[in-house]
Amino acid sequence: MPGHDTARDVYRQALPVILVSLVAGLFSGTILGSETMRAGISEVPGLLLLLPAFLATRGGVYGSLGARLSTGLHQGLIEPRFRLDRRLTNAILASFINGMTVSVFIAVITFLWLRLFGNAGNLLELVGIMVVAGFLSAVLMISVLIAVIFVGYRRGLDPDNVIGPVVTTLGDVFGIFFLLVGIYVVGAVL
Repeated sequence: MPGHDTARDVYRQALPVILVSLVAGLFSGTILGSETMRAGISEVPGLLLLLPAFLATRGGVYGSLGARLSTGLHQGLIEPRFRLDRRLTNAILASFINGMTVSVFIAVITFLWLRLFGNAGNLLELVGIMVVAGFLSAVLMISVLIAVIFVGYRRGLDPDNVIGPVVTTLGDVFGIFFLLVGIYVVGAVL
């Protein structure tokens, strides 16, 4: 893989992913605006408050994983195939733990914020929803991220050119969807 991509190379590699991201973003908005999601938002105090933080942290946590894997590939420290070596395992484990920790943290901060302003909120419900959504999004994002990076790299794509839109799109579309799943799973249990 050449060391320096031209602007044309970056554009050629990133444009298809960005276009898919655009369509997926519209789909994400459709989920968010659905009657089912609006009902979930109205049933769970604080859900709308935690939504932006949850979506933003998906990009931060798993974008770091993508950058770490991309750097490892460019430096020859990671092979572009799924073999559990120490570097890959550590990167995956750290991202998973960070994703889950930040999900619970968001729920706790949301609960405290609600209490501070005199609103009702259920800590167990918020944490449960975030654990479900955080776990499902972690599994999906880690799996897809590794597949896209490794397959793209083997086909001559620079992961640095495509991983940003992939991470943000997956985080938005599936983050919203998995929050909805979390609402129903926790609602069925509590």
